[in-house]
Parts: sequence; structure tokens; C-alpha cells
Amino acid sequence: MPAAPKQKSVNHGGKRSEYQDKEKPTQIRFSNINAAKAVAEAVRTSLGPRGMDKMIQAANGDVTITNDGATILKQMQVLHPAAKMLVELSHAQDVEAGDGTTSVVVIAGSLLEACAKLLSKGIHPTSISESFQNASEKSVQVLQEISTPLKLSDRDSLLKSASTSLNSKVVSQYSSLLSPLAVDAVMKVIDPATATNVDLRDIKIVKRLG
Repeated sequence: MPAAPKQKSVNHGGKRSEYQDKEKPTQIRFSNINAAKAVAEAVRTSLGPRGMDKMIQAANGDVTITNDGATILKQMQVLHPAAKMLVELSHAQDVEAGDGTTSVVVIAGSLLEACAKLLSKGIHPTSISESFQNASEKSVQVLQEISTPLKLSDRDSLLKSASTSLNSKVVSQYSSLLSPLAVDAVMKVIDPATATNVDLRDIKIVKRLG
């Protein structure tokens, strides 16, 4: 009985197809990391008290000047799926805490940059993911240990916290005026004895020229 003919591997451009398939997931990972890093770099220079404001012009001609990470990312037309995740991360931070929208994006970009270095060394993505998860749990534990409890009845501490949040905003020079307004508005819509969070939709802001 004649022997079956041997199947030849098909070459595309001098490379075996199976090797190309193995390289593609790695290329996609680095593409996602680079897209997310580009978003982080766009808002990095607006971070902190010395952060620079961004001037953004919309398609209809409206111009926005801000250094708020959530506002900047909302105005950007991000198309890449991985980059969109960072925009959603900033929005989630804005809803949950109302501050730190730029910080979470910059931290995420730095962590992804570290991931790229680990992937380049041949470390498996699952091992990197599990390690970051363990580091996250440890970080939460350390933050809880060094945190300072804050009572809602302590008005001075609340004013200091509000002033700190305003120091990196365009209106930082008016923090002494705006901090009491913000604190008083929040305290009027919650019960200080039981509240752990506040629904900002309960506070209405009326804009007036003056």
C-alpha cells in the first residue's frame, strides 16, 4: 500500500503560518497597552497643583478649558476599545469619589507600562494579572491601616478636605469661598449620623452671571 503524501506547511512571506498565529495575541496586547498609555499621557500633564489646563475645541466650535481628567476624556473622541476602558475608569472614579479622575488614569497607564516590560521578559499574562490582584489586596490593606477616620460632625476637617480637592482646579484661588458652600450643601442633604455617601443629584447648581 503506497504511503500517504506528506503535508507541507504553507509559507506566507517566508514565515510559517503557525508562528504568525502565536505572535498575533502578543501584538494585540501591546497594541492595547500602547493605546491606553496614549490616553494616560494626554492627561498626565494636567495632574496636580502645577498641572496645566487643556483647551479642547468641540466639533460645533465650543471651547472648553479645564484640567479635570474626566472632563478632558469626555471631550476626547476615543475609538480604541482599550483606550475607552480608561475613559470609563475615569468616569467611574468621578461617580464614586468625585475626585482623582486624572490620578486613576495616570496610575493605570503606569501599571500597563510595567506590564509591557514584564511581557517583554516572557512572563505569562495570567501570572502578571494574578500578581497585580495580590498587590491590589495588599494596597487596600495598607491604605486602611494608614487612613485617618473622619467624622462628618468635624466641620474643620471637611473644609480642609474640600480645599485640598479644589487646589488643583481653575478656581483654586476661590477655595476659601467655595469650600464652605460645598460642605454646607452636602451636609444639608444627608443625615450625618448614618450617611456614608451622598447622591450629588440631590444638589442643584444654578449658574448665574455675576
